[in-house]
Amino acid sequence: MTIRVLLADDQALLRATFRILIESVSDTTVVAEAADGSEAVDLARAHHPDIVLMDIRMPGTDGLAATATICADPGLSGTRVLILTTFENDEYVAQALRAGASGFLGKDVSTEVLLGGIRTVAAGDALLSPVATRALITRFLAAPEPETRLVPAERLSALTVREREVMALAALGRSNTEIADELVVSPLTVRSHIQRAMTKLSARDRAQLVVIAYQSGLVEP
Repeated sequence: MTIRVLLADDQALLRATFRILIESVSDTTVVAEAADGSEAVDLARAHHPDIVLMDIRMPGTDGLAATATICADPGLSGTRVLILTTFENDEYVAQALRAGASGFLGKDVSTEVLLGGIRTVAAGDALLSPVATRALITRFLAAPEPETRLVPAERLSALTVREREVMALAALGRSNTEIADELVVSPLTVRSHIQRAMTKLSARDRAQLVVIAYQSGLVEP
């Protein structure tokens, strides 16, 4: 299956570069390009891409606002946002995750990392670059902004004990393989638990599951 990508960046040269890289392989293609956040939202609604490769700083509506709009749109439930920016700092990571982004990479990544990131996010997994460390996630997601609605702890009652255990380990930054080794189960079993937890908690992907884990109090910093 070909992964359909929407590029959102105010620099035409960068969009052209990303297009060349993305279309250099057979399993990814660019369906549209946007020069600002508002256009990104409109084109996402028109094309329903699998991935929006979103810059943060753009004129008018920025990438974070556009990400929040896209992720809150029921009609775009199948679209995931991968933030790609030169401004890779603590607060941007936090805002991107709160807005619903599934991944976060710096613009200095290699072609292999970029394409791997697109594939990872398209598969429903969270992607955070090495700079977006576990410490940053715990620091900001555990102390959400006032207007951010917390997830009631009671919602976790829908999960089994093992699902909560797997969810907590995922929130600590463990990969499926690491979780499997720790719990002495198969990576496929771990993935099944993650998928069931996402379904029960209406999480669009693994990144949102991590947010829920911290904001519900399942994991403490």
